[in-house]
Amino acid sequence: MEWRWEFAWEILPRMLWATGNTLLAAGVGYTIAVVLGLLLMLGQRTPYRLINMPVRELVEFVRSTPLLVQLFFVFFVAPQFGIKLSAWTAGMLTIGLHFGTYLSEVYRGALEGVPKSQWEACRALNFTTGYTYRRVILPQAFPIALPGMGNYLVGIFKDTPLLATIGVAELMHTANALGAETYRYLEPYTMVGFIFLIISLPTALGLRRLEAAVARAQGNTRH
Repeated sequence: MEWRWEFAWEILPRMLWATGNTLLAAGVGYTIAVVLGLLLMLGQRTPYRLINMPVRELVEFVRSTPLLVQLFFVFFVAPQFGIKLSAWTAGMLTIGLHFGTYLSEVYRGALEGVPKSQWEACRALNFTTGYTYRRVILPQAFPIALPGMGNYLVGIFKDTPLLATIGVAELMHTANALGAETYRYLEPYTMVGFIFLIISLPTALGLRRLEAAVARAQGNTRH
């Protein structure tokens, strides 16, 4: 089968529309993951065992099961228990939960990278726990967590094709539909690969520059 440029140009508008959906899915899923990951991390650090033990087990369970299985469970199995979600909602929530558990571990590692003397100084000054986190600990932990956060942003984007399995009209779903309609899969699938490459590489480069800028702002010249 030879490449047909006229067919590629014909399907380009639909592929670009699907690219917008893919970016939206990745952006919303990542936003949920960032916030949820922080909550899960704090839940694991609380001294109350009735909270930290269930949260810790939830994190380990989600991290130990495939995203695809989780998508199927939320979209196909949950309705049997009265929880009915659209494909988009199920996809965004599942991606957010799945990667939120990984980001919680990134946050935890970043917090452990903050010198213990910072905590001790805050306690000596009688700062509240909330104030200590907001104004002292988290600003120092953020640069440590930034590389991991960036990696999972790219990871979420590359995992969005799994949403096609539950009917979300992202890039892979659209490519499959075009192939089924025209019996040509070379152009749609090739375009999917190039679109992911075109978006992923600049994103990764931008994240590296952001890391370097944050490091310079903190006086770290190694970057």
